[in-house]
Amino acid sequence: MSDIFDEDLFLKGLAQRKATLGDEYVEKNLAAADDFTRPFQEAMTAWCWGFGWGDEVIDPKTRSMMNLSMIGALGKMHEWEIHCRGALNNGVSKEEIRAIIHVVGIYCGVPLALECFRVARKVLTEAGQL
Repeated sequence: MSDIFDEDLFLKGLAQRKATLGDEYVEKNLAAADDFTRPFQEAMTAWCWGFGWGDEVIDPKTRSMMNLSMIGALGKMHEWEIHCRGALNNGVSKEEIRAIIHVVGIYCGVPLALECFRVARKVLTEAGQL
């Protein structure tokens, strides 16, 4: 890890990242990092997961719901799929995911909502919830 990061913040972020996205997914991403991408993986883990997710002001379930809304609004379906799985890990229900997609559709447009529904159907089917 580079010298510009607080190791405690990185470790806190790593624990939260694994709790939400799963050990296997996180370990695979970290193992795939090379000299080119490792600094970003470290920064993202420390900043996004350690700083952003690491406080206790907003619980993980609510953060997951916020993420689905924002990432859906951006139309980043690859990330939306990852965070949809994470949302299930954090206790977000199928009904709550549907309601989030409705909000995305209202404020960001029907095409984005349709994409979110396609991805959610895949994730929920894999999770045995559809």
